[in-house]
Amino acid sequence: MSEDPAIDDEDHGPATVETVSFPFDRMTVQRFRETFPQARWSDSLGAWIVPGKTAQRRVALWRAKEAARTDLFATEKGRDAFQWEPILSPYLEVSDWGFCIRTPYSRTVVEELRQIPYSRWNGEQRVWEVPFASYDELQARWQAIEEAAIRAEPEERRKRAEARKGSEEEAQSRRRTAERRRRRLPVPSDALPPFERPVGTAAHGVVVVCEMSGELVEPDELASLYPGASHDHVWCTWRLPTLEELVHTWPSKHPADTDAKTRGWWQPTMEELREARRAAKTRERGRDLAPTEDRVQPE
Repeated sequence: MSEDPAIDDEDHGPATVETVSFPFDRMTVQRFRETFPQARWSDSLGAWIVPGKTAQRRVALWRAKEAARTDLFATEKGRDAFQWEPILSPYLEVSDWGFCIRTPYSRTVVEELRQIPYSRWNGEQRVWEVPFASYDELQARWQAIEEAAIRAEPEERRKRAEARKGSEEEAQSRRRTAERRRRRLPVPSDALPPFERPVGTAAHGVVVVCEMSGELVEPDELASLYPGASHDHVWCTWRLPTLEELVHTWPSKHPADTDAKTRGWWQPTMEELREARRAAKTRERGRDLAPTEDRVQPE
């Protein structure tokens, strides 16, 4: 099995890939290899890499089949459990095979739904899909999901924004937004991060540091945004990483310690890379779906 997560197409360069992980079972692995003969195992990612532009859709179909195979009676059990104790919510719709969950965007909602077995995001319909077999887990997490969805409603956001007007919280939020737009990061002059490689940061998540500007950091200016910055820090510029860069990044086995966080950058863990890859997939999918005329630069 290959340890290299990149799968190249000789004619077209690096191909679009989808990562797949599941508990080890000899028969499951055999079925997976029969369905995806070109898949390769990556020790660094702890996952299978499936190449191809349709990899995401094909993997979703395979997961659905495996979900049905896991417990032949799970679907009926879930259906009966819903009929006995249904979830009544404007955010949930029932279909022949399970549930469609449509809410305003909320990080909490996404994190909760990702923990539910066999849940998946339907990008075309813009809904989360959960089969009847996972109803018990959905019901256990529903209160947190619904509360987060209500908080994410535009009217609730507007009320909170009105309450924050003129407060220190609002001023701090504006400073963070303005600082992120500047795409800069303070780092110790004697401990520069590797350039053009994804690294983890507390303020901006996983980013790629481009270069050092040479400008010294004034610690009093940004003490609230970068508490660790001092007179021996310099500014570096950064950009968001591509999906290909994130797939090639070797993860750290341990979370960042106090020294790394004080330094301002560290080697990202697998969890940090997974989250960054999801965001990169969304960005690149959005660019692919954008109208051609929107992507053409004027001469």
